[in-house]
Amino acid sequence: MDEAIAACRILVVDDTDFNRTLIGALLGEAGFQNVAYAKDGFDALDQIAAEAPDLLILDIMMPGMDGFEVCRRLRADHAYADLPVLVQTALSSSDDRNRAFAAGTTDLISKPLDRTELVARVRIHLQNRVLIRDLQTYRARVEGELAMARSMYDHLLPSATLCAALTDSAGVTLRSHTALSSDLGGDLWGVLPLAGGRFGLFLLDMAGRGVSAALNAFRMHTLIHELAPPLGERPGAFLTELNERAVCLLELGQHATVIYGVVDGAAERFTYAAAAAAPPVLIPPGNAPLVFGEGAGPPVGIAAGARYEEHGLPFPPDSALALHSTAVLETLGGRNGGLAALLQSAAVRNAMADGRGGDAFTAVTKALAAAQGDVPLDDHTLVWIGHGGAR
Repeated sequence: MDEAIAACRILVVDDTDFNRTLIGALLGEAGFQNVAYAKDGFDALDQIAAEAPDLLILDIMMPGMDGFEVCRRLRADHAYADLPVLVQTALSSSDDRNRAFAAGTTDLISKPLDRTELVARVRIHLQNRVLIRDLQTYRARVEGELAMARSMYDHLLPSATLCAALTDSAGVTLRSHTALSSDLGGDLWGVLPLAGGRFGLFLLDMAGRGVSAALNAFRMHTLIHELAPPLGERPGAFLTELNERAVCLLELGQHATVIYGVVDGAAERFTYAAAAAAPPVLIPPGNAPLVFGEGAGPPVGIAAGARYEEHGLPFPPDSALALHSTAVLETLGGRNGGLAALLQSAAVRNAMADGRGGDAFTAVTKALAAAQGDVPLDDHTLVWIGHGGAR
């Protein structure tokens, strides 16, 4: 017998000494090592409150408090909702059996007791009990890891202080919308201050989900900041070197989509390189048509030797740039069409035309939140950069 099952605590409740002794002997012969006894329903509830058993063997016909009442009181307490309760009974009518199950009985054991039946039913219910307990322990561990990863994620995002400093130095306003999936993914974005009132901005999305994807995103975050001083001014060279290092860092099959660009408000330009990322979108002032950038290039981390080209988008005053994860496109119906329809909507374009970039961003994020639902299947990230009046 499995040691975990043999060590489970079994409480035998019967008002007859002989029955308690018999059941204990049968269980002991079968290898169960932790058997306790209660002489009636009141004694049983006191012992359960002091130390909860893993399984209860309960006589249904007892003076003072019968087995039906013991079951009802246990099931009324959420702490004992999953406690297996095996009722030993000589009741044979279907009404009596139904009454036992209605009170909260897990299973029935017929009187007179049959050793094989007793041991088999105890073993199967304890096996289920141990399995459920192991799953609960695993779930608690995973939830703890996810909570820690979410805390790390929050600390890596640009702070309000940093965003405010960029507003003053670069003449732009940064806003972001993030929605994390229930099991956490690998989306991450950040900024790298550069000289002359410019800054670099990256958005990466690791393949896969869960804690492993999040940890890989954190490792990539470290690489990005290591590369910032020498290569932050040159997006193509930046992604090329990032790929070389990621190939050595990530395990086979792991990779990331990345976009990295330099925002230059004074020059009215966004210069960037992309690695299989969703293309950036320029929302011009007035009713001018949207401008979609390039998102081509192999993902980062798959193969050494990849080279990434630089592209550019104009960034005039009263316009806005939108960088987003591919999950945003999927939520809005696939390719750029759904996003284009949203960005071209009256609520967004009217706000842009009136110089209310904040209102335009709010309209976009409200629509995204409605499409995503309460818990999206994948992480969603949208970074909105407003220039001048589009702030």
